[in-house]
Amino acid sequence: MHPSLGGKQLGILGLGAVGLEIAKRASLGFGMEVSYHNRQPRDDVDYTYCATAVELARTSDFLILATPGGDGTRHLIDRNALDALGPNGYLVNIGRGSVVVTADLITALEQRRIGGAALDVFDDEPQVPDALKRLPNTVLTSHVAGLSPEAAHDTVQRVADNLVEFFAGRPVLTPVALPPPEK
Repeated sequence: MHPSLGGKQLGILGLGAVGLEIAKRASLGFGMEVSYHNRQPRDDVDYTYCATAVELARTSDFLILATPGGDGTRHLIDRNALDALGPNGYLVNIGRGSVVVTADLITALEQRRIGGAALDVFDDEPQVPDALKRLPNTVLTSHVAGLSPEAAHDTVQRVADNLVEFFAGRPVLTPVALPPPEK
């Protein structure tokens, strides 16, 4: 038996473009109450902001990780956050494997301290820990959301739009912060 989504609490870690689309669909399509954690609160949404990942987990039935990787998000979801999610909570990671302490997740799943997990990203891709493969309360898939014809078209279009902006001397639409050059 698995819970339905209707009327449940959805937490989204990372309310960027992807997280925002998930929030809209969950709220409008399933009547879910949406909370989120971001580096900073957004003033353009009506969703509830949580100051920490642990606070977000505590308020969630389903916790979706839609945040980029990197030093700022590394291991945001650890034992404390998983315990806050609780035995009836589900973790869904579509962001980056580095956001979760994998050993803590495996232990929480084995001990049923969380209800389950759905993962399409892993620390050492394409290697998936054998312990995760054996657990009955996990769903594991490859990271394929960007393989639809629409997603491929949108990616190429975004590159073209960024090039137009760059060569026109305007800021690009999706800038990437580069590390400083080595000396």
